[in-house]
Amino acid sequence: MHVPDGFINAPTSAVTGVVAAGAVAVSLRGARRELDERTAPLAGLVAAFIFAVQMLNFPVAAGTSGHLLGGALAAILVGPYTGVLCVSVVLLMQGILFADGGLTALGVNITDMAIVTTVVAYALFRGLVKVLPRTRRSVTVASFVAALVSVPAAALAFTFLYWIGGTTDVAIGKVATAMIGVHVLIGIGEAAITALTVGAVVAVRPDLVYGARGLGQRLKLRVNGELVDAPSDTGPAPAPVAARSHRKVWITGLVASLVLAGFVSFYASADPDGLEKVASDKGIDEKAEEHANADSPLADYGVEDISDARVSGGLAGVIGVGVTVVAGSAVFWAVRRRRNDDTSPSSTETTV
Repeated sequence: MHVPDGFINAPTSAVTGVVAAGAVAVSLRGARRELDERTAPLAGLVAAFIFAVQMLNFPVAAGTSGHLLGGALAAILVGPYTGVLCVSVVLLMQGILFADGGLTALGVNITDMAIVTTVVAYALFRGLVKVLPRTRRSVTVASFVAALVSVPAAALAFTFLYWIGGTTDVAIGKVATAMIGVHVLIGIGEAAITALTVGAVVAVRPDLVYGARGLGQRLKLRVNGELVDAPSDTGPAPAPVAARSHRKVWITGLVASLVLAGFVSFYASADPDGLEKVASDKGIDEKAEEHANADSPLADYGVEDISDARVSGGLAGVIGVGVTVVAGSAVFWAVRRRRNDDTSPSSTETTV
């Protein structure tokens, strides 16, 4: 789904750049409320994990592959505003360091892959959580459905942008059919990865999943020898203490990200992803431009001057995870610090 330079004309790219900048600004402000003592330490890790899993292209049809977009996963784990920032950090690192996704198309990619996926997924997730039973399993089920829908939604958004500012003359109906069709299949993979990840975190530390807050199990009472739900006015069981250490989860997540990017990525599908395949088949890529950072030492997820493909790709993945977790953590630390400054006693004093 990474749109290269040349697919979308300059005026449309400029407008999406403004939209993306505005959305990031709003998300920076909204993330102040989300980045508390539970989510703040994990937000940078979520960005790094998304970067790692995006390297794992999986086959979805003959000659076509797909990979995680990550908007649903980020929104459910750390909140929608922080989720937009997580995916945006990943896209920025990919565009600058790895020549993946055009620089002039950065606004298009953030709008499509960060904003659309996060907003659609989280809105659907919250709606499902309200009607499903208040259990941890419901969080996993809602995560699956939300992630599944978010991918074809992003494909539809790209189709709309192409209809407005596409640089080639291809019937929009053909583009829409091809894009949505293949990305429904990719969405199944996205849904599986998202549900498995959210389910794993919910199983060990439900207090760390933003989307699972307020869904505590109701107290049980023994009536005639059987356990039944206590009346709702007794309230939910208290949430785990927020001050519990995040170290084990953080280390486990970082190690998993490094293994996925540094080792497992070598076995990822080499087939073009959904957008690349559709662009090639329909002629959308006729005016594609070479990436401005095509000569980057990490371009195409390999390290320059290292001939062994396994070592080159693995090292590039490890570097990418490291850079993304540092960059993401720095952004979220700054946002968190701003929240603390805004809520400090000196900031709430009033003068008479």
